[in-house]
Amino acid sequence: MIAQLETALGTVQVMTTNGRGFSAEELAERALNQIINVGDNAPPVIAEQARAFRENLREVLIYYMNEAMRSRNVTLAAKFTEAGFPEFVKLIDL
Repeated sequence: MIAQLETALGTVQVMTTNGRGFSAEELAERALNQIINVGDNAPPVIAEQARAFRENLREVLIYYMNEAMRSRNVTLAAKFTEAGFPEFVKLIDL
C-alpha cells in the first residue's frame, strides 16, 4: 500500500506491506525513486539514456539486496543454532 501526503515541507510517501517485509524489487524501486528522476522536459535522447541506466541500476540493486537478505538469513541461522534453537532455522528462507 502506498499513501502520499502533501505538506508545506514537501511530499511524504508511506509504503506498507501486510504480513511480510519488503521484497528486494520493492526496495529497489523505492531507492530508484530517490536516485534517478527523468524529467518530463528532458530531451528524448537524454531521457532514453536515463531510463536505460535506471533499468540497469534496478537489476544491480535487486541482485545485491537479495544477496544482503541471504547473508542476513545465514547470520540468523548461525545465531539461532548457537543459541540452542536450531528448529528456528527451518523458518528462515536460506
